[in-house]
Amino acid sequence: MGEQSTVCAKVPIELKEKLANLGVNVSELIRRQLQAEVDRLERERLREQAKEVSAIFKKIPPDEFLESVRATRDSR
Repeated sequence: MGEQSTVCAKVPIELKEKLANLGVNVSELIRRQLQAEVDRLERERLREQAKEVSAIFKKIPPDEFLESVRATRDSR
């Protein structure tokens, strides 16, 4: 897993007790949830970037785009 860092958070005592009584591994839960949030944010960022690229491509006339692709293929 590589190097690790400690992250601290304050939670209500009742919540901590409930988690303990339910046998929840809080450290593992936090790691999974943080990774899930990072994954979600990265997907969201990629989606936004794809929208930006799509808007740029829409400005290029189709014939010009095809000509550019063919020229690139022919140069190989």
